[in-house]
Amino acid sequence: MSVKEKVLEVMKSAGKPVSAGEVEKLSGLERKDIDNAFKELKKENAIVSPVRCKWEPAK
Repeated sequence: MSVKEKVLEVMKSAGKPVSAGEVEKLSGLERKDIDNAFKELKKENAIVSPVRCKWEPAK
């Protein structure tokens, strides 16, 4: 499973918008890997930000 897939899975299981720090705690991944995954997912429009600094999977 790639880092992007893991980040998306954690976001879906959380059931609410999450910050990178929350993803880090829930997944055990390194923060820099999460930040890179967020950057790529934003480019792909796979995640959206309903609240400042929090993200959730796009519907």
